[in-house]
Amino acid sequence: MSVTPTEWNTRLTVHYTDPNGVEHQISPVTSFTPTFSTTAEALHSIERTHVGVVYSPQALTFSLTVPVIGDAAAKLTAIALQGQRFSVSLMEASGDDWSFSTLLLAECIITSASPTPASISGVPQAQFSGFSLHVEATDSANTKTVSPPQSGS
Repeated sequence: MSVTPTEWNTRLTVHYTDPNGVEHQISPVTSFTPTFSTTAEALHSIERTHVGVVYSPQALTFSLTVPVIGDAAAKLTAIALQGQRFSVSLMEASGDDWSFSTLLLAECIITSASPTPASISGVPQAQFSGFSLHVEATDSANTKTVSPPQSGS
């Protein structure tokens, strides 16, 4: 069996759209972690197990860590302190190795903002965590998946 070698030659970029609808690139960015939890548990009965499934609401959360260089950390902190909604997206900047073309987390709320201590070496970081009310994932074939599912779709 022959396996085609895989090389990662793609660069990703993170953008956010502020409450006024203006898009900003976050650069540099240390990490961006979107998490989609679809909680389900088996439904059991006294006469047998695994008779069905019970679904809980989905959890659409994210964590974003940025160096405190430039204005991204300050702008995201202001959005957090004001409790404003915004969107954040992850997309290909160059290359085509990624499975997706875009991940969009819309109607985001930051629930936690925590800067690291300033020290004599290295750049301080700021970590932002929160949740999204709506997610759109578009794969490399341009097929869009929306969560939570919209009524009528």
